[in-house]
Amino acid sequence: MKIISNKNNLQILHEDNHLIVVNKRVGDLVQGDKTGDKPLPEVVKEYIKEKYNKPGAVFLGVVHRLDRPTTGIVVFAKTSKALSRMNELFSNRETQKTYWCVVKNKPQKSHDKLVHYLKRTEKNNTSKAHLKEVPESKLASLDYTIIKELNNYCALEINLHTGRHHQIRAQLSAIGSPIKGDLKYGFDRSNPDGGIHLHARKLVFDHPVTKEKLEIIAPTPDDVIWNAI
Repeated sequence: MKIISNKNNLQILHEDNHLIVVNKRVGDLVQGDKTGDKPLPEVVKEYIKEKYNKPGAVFLGVVHRLDRPTTGIVVFAKTSKALSRMNELFSNRETQKTYWCVVKNKPQKSHDKLVHYLKRTEKNNTSKAHLKEVPESKLASLDYTIIKELNNYCALEINLHTGRHHQIRAQLSAIGSPIKGDLKYGFDRSNPDGGIHLHARKLVFDHPVTKEKLEIIAPTPDDVIWNAI
């Protein structure tokens, strides 16, 4: 059964005066959409308001986003200073992002760098990976390493060099290894909870205010395949 995050069951990975980092569940929306479902930032605001008994509106800045079917680390800023500095860290690529995913069709190499040009199509909200530059495309680059082989699937660790729309999903699909449950990018059936097996596993960065090095790790969802990894 799918569990959506609320103010009482938030999986908080790190919290201080400036930042709050949450382990996003499948189905949690980082940004509001046409479904009208309550987005995760609103849930986090409710949690802060109640925990600290704050009167009036709560400030919360969204630093980055994860797709709705994806799980793992999402960072929010509790102060405007932290928000502007975190935005700089992300735009200057001064963060180290590691993802885990489960794919079908084991990639040919146990470790490789993938470089494509991604072109986004707004109409169906997808990105297509091209080997050569095409008009309106953006360079996308990542490294993957096989971390576990299962009977029908393969688990990969991904290190992103760029942050493009649906980058991991589109690039792995382009090499014939779509992510489990990802119908949009070529997997043959959906997961029961509507999610995909893509998880923002680790984030390393220097704290925007204290400058202390933070390494945040998000536990994987509790399901048979993740537990086998």
